[in-house]
Amino acid sequence: MQLTRRRFQLLAASAAALRCAPHVANAQDYPSRPVHIVVGFPAGGTTDIGARLIAQWLAERLGQTFVVENRPGAGTHMATEMVVRAPADGHTLLLVTGNNAVNATLYDKLSYDFIRDIVPVAGIFRSPFVLEVHPALPVKTVSELVEYAKTNRGKINMASFGIGTGSHLSGELLKMITGAEMLHVPYRGSASMLIDLLSGQVQVAFDSLPASIEHIRAGKLYPLAVTTTVRSAALPNVPTLGETLSGFDASAWIGVGAPKNTPARIVNKLNAEINAALADDKLKARFADLSGISLGGSPADFGKLIKEETEKWGKVIRAANIRLE
Repeated sequence: MQLTRRRFQLLAASAAALRCAPHVANAQDYPSRPVHIVVGFPAGGTTDIGARLIAQWLAERLGQTFVVENRPGAGTHMATEMVVRAPADGHTLLLVTGNNAVNATLYDKLSYDFIRDIVPVAGIFRSPFVLEVHPALPVKTVSELVEYAKTNRGKINMASFGIGTGSHLSGELLKMITGAEMLHVPYRGSASMLIDLLSGQVQVAFDSLPASIEHIRAGKLYPLAVTTTVRSAALPNVPTLGETLSGFDASAWIGVGAPKNTPARIVNKLNAEINAALADDKLKARFADLSGISLGGSPADFGKLIKEETEKWGKVIRAANIRLE
């Protein structure tokens, strides 16, 4: 009788373990070790901050460390290629940016096809560029800038933070739509561009709003318009470019991508958590501080944005004959 009881207890324990095993396996399946979010920009900028906010959220929600790994250089190629070559297990992710859409056309030869080799997970936010001028330039509206540029051909320098950047392409799109002539002067980043814009050595620029907002509030730069389709809460009295030029839309944006063949259950799990982050009031406030307008949505929604941006800026690059020097 004693042996029978002992055997019963062993069988009962085994049955309980079998019932629990699938649950334990699912809970520990992903992420099973630290996850790296690779960012193609240096630490400290808007893109990097956005990545760190999402990384912190995912770490708290999924119970595993999410490490932001900055791999700047080569127009985000170093970061992108690292993720393209990584195992498709969700433990190496890419912070996708507008640069990835632009680079598909800007570079003649890439070792990867971004749309084919990176799976969209979720969009995070988009933020406007601000079209701004040095206060000495006698214009107060977009229409006045266009007219001044047409009547003073060759006398206006339009700065950007690099060839093929969103700052540059926004300016080229403005020139294409209006026929205004402005000489493009590329810099290596927003900081060096702002030095010359503030001194008046260049007169016009499209800059990221967080980088320029304090200079605008201090009256050192004058904002003509923001580039998104809706006005920015940070500058509610500044019109959108679309209010003057119908259909104008340009922005910096970020999201998360993974190597192709990453299992759909991992992609969907990350997507759900990122969408939860975008619905959180505290995180929404942090993104608003970065002038961010939340994206969210399904992986397919983010994939649609990437495809549309790739096609849109490809047309601008080809029409303006933009080439890397």
